[in-house]
Amino acid sequence: LAAQVGHAPASSPYRDILHGKSLTAVVGDIGGDGGRIGVGPHNGRSYGLRFDIRIGAPVHFAVTVAKADVERFVVSADDSVATRKKGPVDQGLTMFEAAAQLNITGKKTWHRLAPFVGMSVGYVDGGGLPAGAPADSSGYNFGGKFYLSPAAGVRVFLGDNLHLRFEARQLFWK
Repeated sequence: LAAQVGHAPASSPYRDILHGKSLTAVVGDIGGDGGRIGVGPHNGRSYGLRFDIRIGAPVHFAVTVAKADVERFVVSADDSVATRKKGPVDQGLTMFEAAAQLNITGKKTWHRLAPFVGMSVGYVDGGGLPAGAPADSSGYNFGGKFYLSPAAGVRVFLGDNLHLRFEARQLFWK
C-alpha cells in the first residue's frame, strides 16, 4: 500500500467530460495572400456552427457549416500594368466540413483543459462577385473546391456544460 501513488478523487487534476455531444458557435480569422496574383479569396472572418459527437473515449467526429466574408482582387487586362489590379472586393464563401478529432486526455480534462489534434475534409463554394464589383477580365472564378485542414487546439471547460474551444488550423485548397 505504501507504494501506491496518486490522488484522492476529490483532489485529482483529472475530471470526466460528462457529455459526449456538443453544439459550438465558431468564429475564425482567414488569412492568406490570394495566391501569386492575389485574386484568390483571403483576409476575412468566418462564422458558423459545429456539431461534435464522441464516438470512442479519445475520438470525436464533427460536422461544421460555416460562412466566410473575405476579400479578393480583380484583374483588368485592359488597364496598364500599374493599374490593372483593382480592389479589394468582397467575396463570400460557404464551407461544409467533416472532422475527426483525437482527444489527447481521452474523455477527461486535466485542470479543466482538454487538448486535441484533428483533421478535417471539406468543400468550399465561392459563388460570384457582388453586384457593382469591377469586371474581372482574367476570367478567374473561385468556384467550388475540396480542402484538407489539419488542426491542433484545446478545449477549456468552464463547467460541465460549457467550454471554450481554441484551435489553430490551416486550410489547403488549390
